[in-house]
Amino acid sequence: MPSLNVSFSEEEMEGVRAAAAAEGKSLKAYLHDLGVREMHRKRFVAGAAAWAEKLRSEFDEAFPEEIPPSRRDGGTAAA
Repeated sequence: MPSLNVSFSEEEMEGVRAAAAAEGKSLKAYLHDLGVREMHRKRFVAGAAAWAEKLRSEFDEAFPEEIPPSRRDGGTAAA
């Protein structure tokens, strides 16, 4: 299984150890879960953004007053 060596300053390591302890995890488990959690978060955000974009025209039609000025009539907002 691939592994990774990561360097931290003493101050950073102290903070990471404290965060791992607060979650009741070993340092190794905490750092693993942190990376996996970030990967899942990015996947969720991308999916949510795609879903919102898919429904944008329907929302704009239902709530025209909520359309940002920069998107109204294809123009840009005044500075």
